[in-house]
Amino acid sequence: MSVSSSRWDIFCAVIDNFGDIGICWRLSRQLASEHGVNVRLWVDDLASFQRICPQINVDEMQQTVAGVNIMLWSARTSWAEYSVADVVIEALACTIPMPYQQQMATYDVKPLWLNLEYLSAEDWVEGCHGLPSPQPHLPLDKYFFFPGFTAATGGLLQETALQQHAQSFSADTVAQQQFWQQLDIKDPSYYAQKISLFAYDHPQLSTLVNCWRQSGQTILCLVPEGALATQLSGLYPQLSISRELVIDALTIKILPFMPQDDYDKLLWACDINFVRGEDSIIRAHWAGKPFIWQIYRQQQQAHLEKLNAFMLRYCAQMPVDTCEAVQQFWLQWNTDGLLDKSWQKFSANLVQIAEYNRLWRVALTANGDLASNLVHFVEKKFIMRRNFS
Repeated sequence: MSVSSSRWDIFCAVIDNFGDIGICWRLSRQLASEHGVNVRLWVDDLASFQRICPQINVDEMQQTVAGVNIMLWSARTSWAEYSVADVVIEALACTIPMPYQQQMATYDVKPLWLNLEYLSAEDWVEGCHGLPSPQPHLPLDKYFFFPGFTAATGGLLQETALQQHAQSFSADTVAQQQFWQQLDIKDPSYYAQKISLFAYDHPQLSTLVNCWRQSGQTILCLVPEGALATQLSGLYPQLSISRELVIDALTIKILPFMPQDDYDKLLWACDINFVRGEDSIIRAHWAGKPFIWQIYRQQQQAHLEKLNAFMLRYCAQMPVDTCEAVQQFWLQWNTDGLLDKSWQKFSANLVQIAEYNRLWRVALTANGDLASNLVHFVEKKFIMRRNFS
């Protein structure tokens, strides 16, 4: 069997944000468009899906968008009506329904079952990537597939032409102007600095806002809808009414939730990008601009171990002063610390950070992209089956 003739099922459970469906949708589209894979994407929340992909019809149990078969996964799904795919991906800690698993076990040639894990920079990921896990309850193996930042992992999601699109957008003043007009920004050149702020709420947010309003340069802060936009509206009630506020040198503008392609343009168009979770941090890497990652919070500060592992890898080749500025602000941003002094140090290193991030992007691209690495992994397993069957 070839990959192009195989059928893939990807299961996605939307938890409490949009990162899970964001990752699964980008992966599904790329598999279909660049690798000719017949993809069926099972999603348990079409309303959240529609926020990042307006073409989704929330009333349809089955639909096709961008070459991907979209299926509603619910408690009422009759799994006996659907054949099992050749490749089954359990994405981001979701659990495939037991009737589907049981059906997988009845096949003479078992489906290739992959557990697509969350992104991590921790060292142990390399040792677990690609390993099988025999299932105790059924005669099936499940393989771990880890996205990551080294060649010994699955790499990061990146469409083949993504960087070319970004470069074309950055060189096209008409396209940029149309994008700003779409956001109701009449004169983007008025602002010395444009910042996208996509994050979870932060108890010290006002200290950062005060830094920006007193910075002495005109700043435009663009805030996509979400928890932090709600927090800002609580601090500044006018934002709830007009969705725009000018405070001294700072202009804050709340943006409606954006489709994925428009969000990419936002990252390309801004000078600094605050991102959160998994999907937006990956896109920030490819934008090549200075970025600040707010990692998904876990109980007992467990997320800080993952953050420190990433900072250690990301900052390994940075100049010492730049490294200290980045790590200090990132830790303050992820531990609810005061932000004024650490922001001043971070912003003083923006030129150096931008230069470094372009080199970092080159290094990440050399690892291959997640979709292609997945396809290569599946091809090897198919070849092994033919040779040893």
